[in-house]
Amino acid sequence: MMRPARALLPLLLLPVLLTGCDADSGTVADSADLDAAARTWGVDPELVYVTEVSGYTVFQASVGEYEDEFVTAYLAEERSTKFGLFTGHDSLTAENCTKQPLGEVTDKPVTCEHDGDAWYRKAGESHEYAVPFDAVVVHLIADADKVDRAVLREAAEAVHRPDDTELAALLPAPDGADT
Repeated sequence: MMRPARALLPLLLLPVLLTGCDADSGTVADSADLDAAARTWGVDPELVYVTEVSGYTVFQASVGEYEDEFVTAYLAEERSTKFGLFTGHDSLTAENCTKQPLGEVTDKPVTCEHDGDAWYRKAGESHEYAVPFDAVVVHLIADADKVDRAVLREAAEAVHRPDDTELAALLPAPDGADT
């Protein structure tokens, strides 16, 4: 189920004309607000995660659901690089890590390296950090030649549930106003 969502990333990023709002970290968003936002996207609230990487912001138009996963993209301020965040009901272990496809790359072998609490995975020209949380896994994926491993590792280390400000930055602006 993970492969189709990550295959959608290029389609989500085609109209890259806007960037999201910067957000400050704080406490986790109110559960009622998080539940309401998750309903807006058609996902389980437990799938909504965000990250922070210096120089990257949420691409608000990419936020949503695909194949029961929560999906969003992060763009570099100069817009020359991007990575995707995908959260789904899944598990990743030493036994199944190399057997699960990495994004849309299904014809290349997957390599896995345990790195802290996450897995660093590479297949073909794509790489990712996969961060397990109970019954979900957050995948941070990018083209290896455009986003270096250090950026993905920083994103993996910063994955967390959104606070109120971060949750607001994920939602569409009222009346079509830009964020």
